[in-house]
Amino acid sequence: MPSNFPADFSRQYDSHLKHLKLKGLQPKTIDAYARGIRRLGAYFDYRIDSLSEAQLTEYFSDLIGTHSWSAVKLDLYGLKFFTTHVLKKPWVMPDLIKPPKSQRLPDIVTVEEAQRLFMTTRVLSYRVFYFTLYSLGLRLGEGLALTVADIDAARMRVQVRDAKGNRDRLVPLPQATLAVLRRFWQTHRHAELLFPNRHAGLAGAQQARSPLDRGGVQTTLRKVAAECGLKKRSPLTA
Repeated sequence: MPSNFPADFSRQYDSHLKHLKLKGLQPKTIDAYARGIRRLGAYFDYRIDSLSEAQLTEYFSDLIGTHSWSAVKLDLYGLKFFTTHVLKKPWVMPDLIKPPKSQRLPDIVTVEEAQRLFMTTRVLSYRVFYFTLYSLGLRLGEGLALTVADIDAARMRVQVRDAKGNRDRLVPLPQATLAVLRRFWQTHRHAELLFPNRHAGLAGAQQARSPLDRGGVQTTLRKVAAECGLKKRSPLTA
């Protein structure tokens, strides 16, 4: 908590964080909603417990000039959560923001392009991770969260936990992916994590307490994609 926050706002912000955690929201959502309240606080001199529709119209009009519609929506949802759970007031402005409807189809990475990307990735843990995401159709966070127990070799399926919408789902497990994962696990033999972090090197992977670093995975993927000459937005980072 920054020390320059006024006392009243600091108490409200702390309550906001507690409610976000108690409601079981995903860490990324908690971060986004918290950031939105900090941004609102800074804009309104940290007095946000009785904002009018006119004030919010001004705020979001300014925000859309410098941020994406995604950021605008997250700030709105964060304020709605804050109003409902911290201020204990009903949310009475459901039509304040109406983002334009658009559907952006993801770029499709061909099998040949994916194979080139895998072959160019020199670090084994990253190479196996990218192959797993591509072959199972997983998002980045879903792949990082995979555990040894999620791999059901008997039924040839993978349980993806806390996927989008906080739901679990099952995905088919190709034989080739199972074989790759089995060989990879032999290199670290971690009792729980399928992709333990590399902070202590291969020798310390068995004792790792967290999965691969998200930033390292994304940075390496961008470098490898550039080396391969791939200019598409990779679905592996979604």
